[in-house]
Amino acid sequence: MNQLLALKYFCKVVESGSFTGAANAFSVPPSSISRRISDLETSLGTNLLKRSTRVVKPTEIGQIYFEQVSEILRQLDQSTESVKSYQTTPMGHLRISSMVSFGEQLLCPLLDEFTTRYPEIVLDVSLSDELSSLANDDVDVAIRGGYAPDEHVHAIRLMPNEFIPVASPAYLAIAGTPTSGFELREHPGLFFRTPRGPSPWLLKTDDQWHDVSGKAMVVSNNAKWLMELGLAGKGIMMAPRWSAHRYLQSGQLVELLEESELSVSQNQELAIYLLYQKPRYLVPKVKAFVDFLTERLMTPDGNGL
Repeated sequence: MNQLLALKYFCKVVESGSFTGAANAFSVPPSSISRRISDLETSLGTNLLKRSTRVVKPTEIGQIYFEQVSEILRQLDQSTESVKSYQTTPMGHLRISSMVSFGEQLLCPLLDEFTTRYPEIVLDVSLSDELSSLANDDVDVAIRGGYAPDEHVHAIRLMPNEFIPVASPAYLAIAGTPTSGFELREHPGLFFRTPRGPSPWLLKTDDQWHDVSGKAMVVSNNAKWLMELGLAGKGIMMAPRWSAHRYLQSGQLVELLEESELSVSQNQELAIYLLYQKPRYLVPKVKAFVDFLTERLMTPDGNGL
């Protein structure tokens, strides 16, 4: 029995939910898929799949086996691709995951330049603010905001992720400009909802942190919509400096309380990170993208925008 092929067949059946789906993926008859997996089950001495006329699902032990085997196959594919692609022209599908706002404002405008430079790379870009691992996302590189991840993932610090209080001139003309951080509590707020809840407005005075969050007018995980509301004068928001930069430059937004220490976290090491699993840098398409993005977005002093 070709165990490696049987494992690939088994994983594809679990992913697709049918022998037919797996057969189509490998361009073989469904009977070949079924026979290989039956041989695998015989060698293991257990049933990996629950079969019915409508759907095929893993058994309890089959699900555990699938999770372990699929990770091994993914690592094997990465190693194989690294060896085959070493010192070759960057090419193939490059899967990129990015935070939505960062992707829309900073990443996507650069991708035309990247594809012109590397025409044989096909970009597959997903924009999402959901937090998950690189393995679960099934991507080559990811751009995330937060803190440096664990040692299993290589992280390049692209820029700080400093949050600042901003409002439109129209809003300030009506509601007045706060002169101290504590006055923010009296203003309507536009809050970004993270997986841990709405981002608070925090003020540091005399080495103590205080929650000075305003009255919530809108809470959403759609940063673009929140920015539109802020520009329309609907309230005050804590926005990443890189996100508000062009509006501050044009005068559409005003930075508030510049002398105060305000943030959405007591951890002052928030940053935007470019993430990839360490072996992936050996793949030319990944190396090309990592080098391109660091060249275009990182500044010599590391301060970003």
